[in-house]
Amino acid sequence: MTTNDSAERTGGVPGTDRRGIGRRGLLGGVTALAAGGAALAVGSGTASAAGALGGGRIPGPASPLRIIPVPEQVRAREGYVPVPGARLYYWDTGGNGTPVVFLHPGTGSAESWPYQQPYFAKAGYRVIAYSRRGYFKSDAGSKDDPGTGAGDLHALIEHLGIKKFHAVGVAAGGGIALDYALTHPERLLSLVLSGSLTGITDQAYKDMLARLRPEGFYDMPADFIELGPSYRALNPAGVKEWVEIHDRAIHTEISQPNINKPSWADVEKIRVPTLLLWGDGDLYSPPSVQRVMASHIRGVETVVANESGHMPQWERSDVFNPTLNKFFRKHSR
Repeated sequence: MTTNDSAERTGGVPGTDRRGIGRRGLLGGVTALAAGGAALAVGSGTASAAGALGGGRIPGPASPLRIIPVPEQVRAREGYVPVPGARLYYWDTGGNGTPVVFLHPGTGSAESWPYQQPYFAKAGYRVIAYSRRGYFKSDAGSKDDPGTGAGDLHALIEHLGIKKFHAVGVAAGGGIALDYALTHPERLLSLVLSGSLTGITDQAYKDMLARLRPEGFYDMPADFIELGPSYRALNPAGVKEWVEIHDRAIHTEISQPNINKPSWADVEKIRVPTLLLWGDGDLYSPPSVQRVMASHIRGVETVVANESGHMPQWERSDVFNPTLNKFFRKHSR
């Protein structure tokens, strides 16, 4: 079983595909979520946040979970970026908009963003996601020379000719995003961390996290650990689709170290505009952990998505997407 904040993983890739990718390509041909509740308004936020692209209302703390069908994807170019000893698969919606790069959780891959891809592309952004070493369609490379997650991200940015971008890291992807912010802060317009443990090395923090995960925690099904109880109760079709992406995600396990070994003192030096977005039912990292992290980041903004577990980008796109869009608009230049 794979879990979000576990070590990086790895394998071999097929040939580069430069064709446009549609909804079925991104989701690996799986069926759409069964429609129910309110429909997703593609390009203008989600049903309960229609108009959010224009600064409209974001669902409040008491908003109930809704079933939101996966929207049709916009066309995107697929490709591979060379990194030392491997190639990494990515997709890119292109255009002249401000770039947003999504860094996937340990239970996902470049396939993890079907709710974000059309929303942000239609909002005018250039939307990019990739699979790390050993994940969906990406090479593993050598376990003896795995490189670093932040180094591979920088190779992607250089390959695509991007000068500045918004980095969005969910769970394990957030640790890489933070490592990148400590290494190349000049390249970031903003930093979004969602449910990420981030790899902070302070012992008191590590002890606190250990208290959240009793013996046998990692033996439980990934969807139980990752998805909140409201989502699992209400949306079995959505759970099934998330599990299918999870099951395709990793083909070879490989561990990539960080460039930095960050302490809270290092985090306190970050000047990149930062947003922390958490689920209130996150078993890995509840809002109390978010508050500890927020206390060490200057000028940070925090949002808690109610009725959500570790995956608010999947469970509560009606909160996740318009919140990020509002934050990006303040920090795009």
